[in-house]
Amino acid sequence: MYYYYPYLPAYYVPMSYIDPSFLNMRQQPSVQEVLQTLRTEHNNLYSQLVQAGMNRQIVDYVFFFVVSYTLNQANTNLPANQIYNQFQRQVPWFNLLFRQFNIPQNLVNRVLIRVIEITLDEFEDDAEQPAPGWSGWENLGGTLTSAPAVASWQPNRLDVFGRGTDQSLYHIWWDGRSWSNWESLGGTLTSPPAAVSWGPNRIDTFVRGTDQALYHKWWNGSSWSDWESLGGTLTSGPAVSSRRPNQLDVFVRGTGNRLYKKTWNGSRWEDWEDLGGTLASEPAAVSWGPNRIDVFARGQNQDLIHKWWNGTSWSNWESLGGTLTSAPTVSSLRPNQLDVFTRGTNNRLYKRTWNGTRWLDWENLGGTLTSAPAAVSWGPNRTDVFARGQNQNLIHLYRGN
Repeated sequence: MYYYYPYLPAYYVPMSYIDPSFLNMRQQPSVQEVLQTLRTEHNNLYSQLVQAGMNRQIVDYVFFFVVSYTLNQANTNLPANQIYNQFQRQVPWFNLLFRQFNIPQNLVNRVLIRVIEITLDEFEDDAEQPAPGWSGWENLGGTLTSAPAVASWQPNRLDVFGRGTDQSLYHIWWDGRSWSNWESLGGTLTSPPAAVSWGPNRIDTFVRGTDQALYHKWWNGSSWSDWESLGGTLTSGPAVSSRRPNQLDVFVRGTGNRLYKKTWNGSRWEDWEDLGGTLASEPAAVSWGPNRIDVFARGQNQDLIHKWWNGTSWSNWESLGGTLTSAPTVSSLRPNQLDVFTRGTNNRLYKRTWNGTRWLDWENLGGTLTSAPAAVSWGPNRTDVFARGQNQNLIHLYRGN
């Protein structure tokens, strides 16, 4: 049995190669809705393949096939590039069609991943509804001009920071009963902030200043310090983690897009250390033990990349896949567990978890983010995530109690 389409040689589409349930007519209205969006709002995708030598009717069939697969066969919680990789594995003959027209593979990949992204955007998967086990998103107000940062210095305590419209650092906190009003902590920020706590009633914040250097401000339990410059040449916002009381490890993207680290060892700031890599975003960092640090960033291929310190040496970089449209953030519920969050191609929040043994699949947590997320865990059953929302306000999602 063959599926025939005008101008397409029948042997390209043997139905025995695929599960025909992907053409289930129950989904046809959704497929047609996405195709209409592609035709009216994304005609450039058609044009790219037509200009490369493919008949427009065949392009329309290709898009129909990919949209149908995405809606009816794929796990729509996955990022577009992972769905595309699955599509390639499950329908390996599909590339023969493009070879017939001598279409470059990189063009095929780029266009079809974009078609999947648009399909995910159009797919009605209740983006504003809470994911299982998670609260709904709440609006905490404010007007942010950067991604937020968050720290916790005791159970049921949260301190959130963001850059305001005057480029100053702003702070709002949860004291266990209610949210405070926003307060200004001054400064002139040229990046999102970073924050961490290494003990009760202690918070350290870091930002990039107007001279591209690293700046530091801290809360000692009774008052905020002045800003101090720690030098360096930052090409991104900073990230910070703490392995033990009175120790800080600050990470930045420096010149050459490489990862650099500066450590407070309890008595002095050590020199900058070059940890290599090629970063396409701010880094993210967390420590789940006194000799462990995990660092993440977006890589050159918009994927999630990971590097860690095991107490004696740094690992090489590894790719954890995904398609990131922001810097990642990371939190740890307990030793040897990591939850990495990022904004995906449809501006939704995605999570990937290391459960102590292996990396779990990406999970779509919904929402509509206009910045990178920030995350923290203040107990073995609690994770809080923050981001900038559609109205430049601070939005908040949590799991646990």
